Amino acid sequence: MKKLCTFWKRKDEPHSPSSHLGIDPAGTRTFADPGCNLRDKDLKKLHTAAAVGDLEKVKEYLQLKKYDVNIRDRKYRTPLHLACTYGYSNVVSLLIEKQCKINVWDSENSSPLIKAVQFEKEACATILLDQGGDPNLVDLDGNTALHYAVCGQSVSLVRKLLEHNANLEAQNKDGYTPLLLAITENNAEMVEFLLKIGADVNASDKNQRTGLMIALGNEPSSLVSLLLQREVDLSCQDIDGFTAEEYASFNGFTM
Repeated sequence: MKKLCTFWKRKDEPHSPSSHLGIDPAGTRTFADPGCNLRDKDLKKLHTAAAVGDLEKVKEYLQLKKYDVNIRDRKYRTPLHLACTYGYSNVVSLLIEKQCKINVWDSENSSPLIKAVQFEKEACATILLDQGGDPNLVDLDGNTALHYAVCGQSVSLVRKLLEHNANLEAQNKDGYTPLLLAITENNAEMVEFLLKIGADVNASDKNQRTGLMIALGNEPSSLVSLLLQREVDLSCQDIDGFTAEEYASFNGFTM
């Protein structure tokens, strides 16, 4: 008899941006705190100034050559990482003017662009993209900036990333494409947008689950109808041999 565990979310998944999202007491999903202790004695003064948006202090430290513009903290973050995390676009512009490196990684392999997108700092992300920020760099879990963007609510940010050649079909370590992540997040607006611009409706994760299987496995919703309007291959099977129709049957849903 086929195992039914396929229908439930596996304990080790996903290595996705959704793991960086918190839940407030009311049950509403919120973006996690950036996690930077600004009183940390190991944090350089330039990093602190960038993180709190103190433009004049940043200018002073750079003009006096007290710190290199690309100096790292103990988590291997540059001042640009912190300015993007906290959304200070004026500091971002200044650091770029001072020839900081844009496509750099911290200890989690996150680029400044990934941090800006992760915390929905669209103005910072726009500056980085216009100045050569690479939208296809990946973090330790294989997520690109686009993976983070589809977990948010800004379709305009997703569009900007795609306009700068973000890979629409990039897969993270769990095999999730941006579309599969949007389905996992039950983000109907984002799913509809991604489908309209040509995202592969039959893409599958590392467990060979398609978006339709994921939608049915979580709980039948409007996403199922949305996906069925596309050219969905109902013959696809997951790693345990289940088809989408079997997912539907298990959940009492008729396709």
